[in-house]
Amino acid sequence: MSKILNEQQMNENADTTGRKRPAMNVLLWVVQVLLFLAFLFFGGTKLFSPIEVLTAQTPLPGIIIRLIGTAEVLGALGLLLPMLLRILPILTPLAATGLTILMAGATICSLVWGYGAASLLPLILGLLAAFVLYGRRSYFKTASHVA
Repeated sequence: MSKILNEQQMNENADTTGRKRPAMNVLLWVVQVLLFLAFLFFGGTKLFSPIEVLTAQTPLPGIIIRLIGTAEVLGALGLLLPMLLRILPILTPLAATGLTILMAGATICSLVWGYGAASLLPLILGLLAAFVLYGRRSYFKTASHVA
């Protein structure tokens, strides 16, 4: 069973010549690091800025903003650390899933509140997180076969 799984993973990570696609892996790592830095910064800002400053910028209550900041920081850590440390790498696509959903909500809220061009940032971050989710989807298949 393990041999079949390994062959299946190799086929998914191979191009038409049978070689692994290192360029895609490098691109995914670059995107993961950029998202890590972005979400660490934006989430950290939501966690450590005074509540009065945060609530003046958005109609959300302060506790919700802090909760979003916590989710962003945890998502940032989940994008990088599990694969980097090779401990439960399935957490990486799960973190990407959570951040994609979070950014979809942020984009919708930004549009509804009339922020206009400011809606592009969460949209781009969400699309990048969805790219990581798509690129690391093989970890879902691996985890389902192991369990």
